[in-house]
Amino acid sequence: MVVRDRHSRTIALLKVAFPLSALALLSTLFLLSRAMETETAIPFADKEIQDRLRDQQITGPFFSGSTPDGDQISFTAQKLITLSGQIGINRAEDATASLETARGAKFELEANVVELDIAGDTAALTGEVSMVTSSGYHIITDQINALVSTLDITSPQEVQVDGPLGALTAGKMRVFSSNQGDSTQMVFSDGVKLVYTPK
Repeated sequence: MVVRDRHSRTIALLKVAFPLSALALLSTLFLLSRAMETETAIPFADKEIQDRLRDQQITGPFFSGSTPDGDQISFTAQKLITLSGQIGINRAEDATASLETARGAKFELEANVVELDIAGDTAALTGEVSMVTSSGYHIITDQINALVSTLDITSPQEVQVDGPLGALTAGKMRVFSSNQGDSTQMVFSDGVKLVYTPK
């Protein structure tokens, strides 16, 4: 009987002690917490706010799809902007694009700026433009123009190329799929210079 009474008293005491301890901890939490600053400034500069209000922006856009020829395309960028007064033309910054043709050729492109004109079926890559192919070519140039709906990539400016044959420079370049065959063709023109490196 004594043991049972002691057990009952202990349970009764704990039923009171535990809620009181929780209340004390909660009170301490409120007493030690700092007051919230309700008038903190929004972390945007005035110019950035004006730019966002003037131009429609998408942060971290991603797009993937396929062309009528069966080529797979994916595109991502740090920011996509629809410029005011230019309907249908978007500008992407720090963009990367990947293209895998139905014939198995792969192309990875990077550029500082890409202007997309979906209605005009064109994409203009400018800045530091880099293209890597699955056939082992690494191409660097200042500008690349490409069609969106099919594989047709041109560079109207000088290109510097590292490839299986060695180092190559040319005034122009074009990569396209032949309508008469299944191969992807890469054509360099306008003063081609090749430093051949035998394997």
